[in-house]
Amino acid sequence: MKVKNNRLEALRMIISSQELGSQDELLAALKQEGFKLTQATLSRDLKQLKVAKAATMRGNYVYVLPNDTMYKRVSTPQSIREMQQVPGFISINFSGNIGVIRTRPGYASSIAYNIDNSHLDDILGTIAGDDTILIVIKQGVTKEEVIAALSEVVPNMR
Repeated sequence: MKVKNNRLEALRMIISSQELGSQDELLAALKQEGFKLTQATLSRDLKQLKVAKAATMRGNYVYVLPNDTMYKRVSTPQSIREMQQVPGFISINFSGNIGVIRTRPGYASSIAYNIDNSHLDDILGTIAGDDTILIVIKQGVTKEEVIAALSEVVPNMR
C-alpha cells in the first residue's frame, strides 16, 4: 500500500507542476520518477484522485486536481523526489483570533483536514483553499499556544 500511496502523491505533484494532456505523458513522467505502471493502473489512480481535464488559457486540455480548474502551477518545477522531501507548510500569521496558514499549492486541504480531525481545543475550525488555510482560534488563546498545538499536527510548524 505504501508504494501506491507514494505513486499517488507523485501523480498529484506531477499534475500540479506540469501541463500534461495525455495518459502517455503522465506514464512517461511517472516512469522518469521511478514508477512503472500500466495504463489501466494509471486510469484507476486518476479516477481515485478524481482528476479531470480542464482548458488552459492557450486552449489545450490538461489534467487538473479536483476543484482546481485554474490550478496554480509552479513556474520552475522540481523533481518529484525533491518536492516529497519538503513539507507543505510554509508560514503562519495571525490577526486577532484568525490565523492564516500558507502552504505549497495543493496542500492546504489535506493539512486543514488533519487539523480539523485532531480536535485541537484551541482551534474552532478551518477553511481551506489551494494554498491557504484560514483558522479560527478560540478567544483568549495566544499565538504561541496555537503554534504549539498545531506543531503536533503540522510537520515543520516550529
